[in-house]
Parts: sequence; structure tokens; C-alpha cells
Amino acid sequence: MKKKYVSNSQESVRMFKSDFLEVFSKVHYLVPVYIFLPVILFCTYWSFFEVHIPVLNYIGYFALGLFIWTFTEYIMHRFVFHYAPPDKPWAQRIHFIFHGVHHDYPSDARRLVLPPSVSIPLATGFYFLFRAILPVNCVYAFFPGFILGYLFYDMTHYAIHHFNFKGNIWKKIKQHHMLHHYQDADKGYGVSSPLWDKIFRSDFIKKPDGK
Repeated sequence: MKKKYVSNSQESVRMFKSDFLEVFSKVHYLVPVYIFLPVILFCTYWSFFEVHIPVLNYIGYFALGLFIWTFTEYIMHRFVFHYAPPDKPWAQRIHFIFHGVHHDYPSDARRLVLPPSVSIPLATGFYFLFRAILPVNCVYAFFPGFILGYLFYDMTHYAIHHFNFKGNIWKKIKQHHMLHHYQDADKGYGVSSPLWDKIFRSDFIKKPDGK
């Protein structure tokens, strides 16, 4: 397997000639929380006080939203963020902007979570998709679970690269992602959970001692 370029620099290369575009390509890791936590709270309020979704129904759809996020995370990471066919320069350029830069400079703290210029349009698209396919008003219970899953993914991703974990579960999650970066980028697409890697056989073969 061809060795990938990986830098330990705390700051990645400039991506855009335009200062305006360059500014919007970087983001503090807490920005998604400031943007999407109000969305979760609003949808929850709307569920209970405007469309009067029963508590058990809310919990069920909320949990379903969380679960669907884990699948979405896997699919997006594997088939969208890693889409970079060598014979298509435009695809390689888009790949580098959205994800390749992170693989080249995994220690850059300001390119670890999705910038609002990407996350807001994606979230809006998913919202209207779910509203179209779910029963009437159930999107207000489902969507906050889906968004909470996304926030957990973003915060987990940041923590994996910048925190030292003591708990065994978190150590295994970090190990899984580090193998994706430093051993084989064509495996280990799950960041917050290795569940779908196991199901779709894109997991790493780990030794019994976890090394």
C-alpha cells in the first residue's frame, strides 16, 4: 500500500487564495454545538408544545434518529469524504478540501469539525428529506436525535485527536480511528462507533491485546 503524506504540524496548508474563503474553511470545534444545540432544543419544544407528540413516541423517534446518524456517518465518511478517483482531478480537489486536508494534517484543531458552510446545508437537506419520508410531525422528534448524533461525532472526533483517554471504551474508539489515519485509510470509517465497519467488513483485524 502506498504511504500517505502525514504532517505533525499543528496548522495545515492554505487551501484557498481568497482570504474570505480561507477564513470559512477553519472553525473552532465548539461552533457546531453553538449552532445545532438550539436546533435540538427548538425541535424538542415543538414536539411537545406545538404538535404534542407523546413522550414515548418522542423517545422512540429520537433514538431512531441517533441510530440513523451512525449509519449516515459511515456512509458519508466512506463514500463521500473518501471519494477521490485518481483520474478525476476535480474529485481529488473536492476530497482534499472536505477531508483530505485532515488526513494530511490530522493535528490541525481548526479543521477537525465540519465548518458551518458545509454542515448547515447538509443538515437542511437531511431535514427536508426526513420531513418528506417520516409520518407527519415526527421529524421534530427524529431530527434532534439525528443532530445529537452528529454533534457527538464531531466532539468525539476532536477529542480523539487531542485528548488522552483513560477508559477502555474510549481507548478502543481512539485506536480504531488512529488505525484509519496511520495504517489503512480504506478501513475504519466509523468514528464515533465501529458498528458499521463490523457489519460491512471494513474493520481492522485487531490483536487480542488491542494493539
